[in-house]
Amino acid sequence: MLTIYIYTFSSVAIVSLISFIGIFALGIKPDVLKKITLILISLSAATLLGDAFLHLIPEALAKNGQSTSIWLWLLAGIFFFFTLEKFICWHHCDISSADEHNHPLGLMNLYGDGLHNFIDGMIIAGSFLINVPVGIATTIAVVAHEIPQEIGDFGVLIHAGYSKGKALFLNFLAAILAIIGASLSLLLENRIENFINFILPFAAGGFIYIATADLIPELKKDAYSLKKTFIQLASIISGFAIMILLKYFG
Repeated sequence: MLTIYIYTFSSVAIVSLISFIGIFALGIKPDVLKKITLILISLSAATLLGDAFLHLIPEALAKNGQSTSIWLWLLAGIFFFFTLEKFICWHHCDISSADEHNHPLGLMNLYGDGLHNFIDGMIIAGSFLINVPVGIATTIAVVAHEIPQEIGDFGVLIHAGYSKGKALFLNFLAAILAIIGASLSLLLENRIENFINFILPFAAGGFIYIATADLIPELKKDAYSLKKTFIQLASIISGFAIMILLKYFG
């Protein structure tokens, strides 16, 4: 169990530290940043889908067979993340979205990001409770979609009127909620029967929603550029390859 704790808290610490990446984006030219973000979004979509279909759902099926509850929890995950995005103004990976926010919505972005990170922490811990390879795969998937999201969140806070220092600090506070979420998962695992049985398909549903509703539509905006399409396909294949390697060689 000690090994699980070490892996879990090391992983959520890495995820939390990603909140500082926004400051580095300020020194990158907008056109270069857009190209980098395109790659990150493609990689993120692939790793989220790969983790859901190659790791989380198969593990849930292995533990429960073809139980209807698995698919109900998966649908619950999709619905929950849709609701979260609808009511808390959770915007993924859209750097230009900063232009649409004012100060109150900057705060709403922080609240949504905090809740999102809290759930990510729960998901990472739940994955490590299954086994280390699944935990690592889930951490990679979370990190992949956290990087472009944190760049966008930092941009929103700057546009909302916060100084760079305060924006970084507030973003970090929202990020460390992942540690609290992970702690709660480890605590609940010993107190709630079948905790793992619901967190795996629930997480899979959330990952599928993020990839298909938020990330892939961003990639379709440049559908008529052959060069960008090639970059997207190469990045997506790379993301799938990472998940496949972790599945069979992790």
